[in-house]
Amino acid sequence: MTKGEKQHTDKTNKKQGKHTEEEKPGSKSKSKVKSQKAHKEDDHKKDLLIEKLRGQIEKENDRYLRLSAEFDNFRKRTLKEKADLTKYAGADILLSLLPVIDDFDRAIQTLNTTEDNGHAKDGMKLIYSKFKDFLQKNSLQEIDAMHKVFDTDLHEAITKIPAPKKSLKGKVVDVIEKGYMLNGKVIRYAKVVIGE
Repeated sequence: MTKGEKQHTDKTNKKQGKHTEEEKPGSKSKSKVKSQKAHKEDDHKKDLLIEKLRGQIEKENDRYLRLSAEFDNFRKRTLKEKADLTKYAGADILLSLLPVIDDFDRAIQTLNTTEDNGHAKDGMKLIYSKFKDFLQKNSLQEIDAMHKVFDTDLHEAITKIPAPKKSLKGKVVDVIEKGYMLNGKVIRYAKVVIGE
């Protein structure tokens, strides 16, 4: 078959819907194969990029959650500190008033030992009770220590002496200086003598 005859046969086959050897449906041209490979490579690159971006999103989301939790903890801690500051704001003032209470205690003990001071005793006791009421209204409580078991969270031992009774061993037998609590927190420990 000559070249001209082959071209004529190819044209006739095309008109009749027949394919030439080069254009058969089962065979692919090199350019189509290359474009499909390139397309697959692009899809693979896109998938890798998507996975990389998902990883970054997860990392940033985790970081965001941690920062949010840290901020929430900081906020709660700050609120608690503010509440404590407000609650114990008057502690210094009340602490400086404690020696005055001690003086009142000593004055009343002295008045009780002397005679013929009836009006002075009554006046002093009235002032003392009003002052103690004022302190109690401001959440100041006296630590009850006499004949209680020695507790290092409430008491400060000054000395030890032989216990007058067996039942007072390891207990407070004398209070040298009263202790006080403000809103349940010790602001001055009771100075005590312990029986042994």
